[in-house]
Amino acid sequence: MSHRELSASGLIVGYGDREVLRGVDLVVPKGRRLALLGANGSGKTTLLRVLSGAIEPGAGQVAVDGAKLVHNRAGLRAHREAVQFVAQDPDDQLFAADVFRDVSFGPINLGLPDEQVRERVAHALEVLSITDLADRPIHELSYGQRKRVAMAGAMAMQPCVLLMDEPTAGLDPQGVTEMVDALAQLQADHTTVVISTHEVDFALGWADVVAVLVDGCLHLGAPATMLGDADLVARARLRQPVVLQVAGRLGLPSTDVTGVDALVAALGAR
Repeated sequence: MSHRELSASGLIVGYGDREVLRGVDLVVPKGRRLALLGANGSGKTTLLRVLSGAIEPGAGQVAVDGAKLVHNRAGLRAHREAVQFVAQDPDDQLFAADVFRDVSFGPINLGLPDEQVRERVAHALEVLSITDLADRPIHELSYGQRKRVAMAGAMAMQPCVLLMDEPTAGLDPQGVTEMVDALAQLQADHTTVVISTHEVDFALGWADVVAVLVDGCLHLGAPATMLGDADLVARARLRQPVVLQVAGRLGLPSTDVTGVDALVAALGAR
């Protein structure tokens, strides 16, 4: 699959009297890893759902390669062939009796031939290292396994952009490691990946680009630059990553530190 550019301009979304997104502009870099950060309730999930087409904004526009999303049946179908969304709770998306049938649901709905459906399902399961789960009943899977099955269902649609809401939430350390491996496999499979998270340490080490949502407005930049901005982080009700806190106390520029290895290298160069 080829990379395509997902963009948004002037997005405004409100619930009642509360405006959640206030004129948000965003261009998702092709083939890159973007982490969307913000406090609980800041609008991260809303933004992802707007980008996926699940929510129609009160104003503004979402586009893929400049082609504007039209919120009708044909427009949404075309958009979802390019952009897929994976919810935080996999049980919001999984409904079939077993893994194969769940992952095959999307391709079948596209009207693809049986052989092509099987090929897509097999590829998605292989990318996410869950081929051995193909015949397993959904109710027998662990939480982390169900998360990867939900991802596989989205991957079987062969999207150019995959939007994931809090993919590491609720996972134990081993589950987080497996999820990081799965995300790496997605990028190797030429998928642009956007995740929402409040895990600042994870975002610093994983993302190529960080977007911080504060008071309905989006701030975009390099991970170390954005997460090294103490004022921005405080306004977002987050904390600075531990390695950036250490770097600050040692008098090292935050832009030189993207993780533990970079911190050690910076110390060695002093």
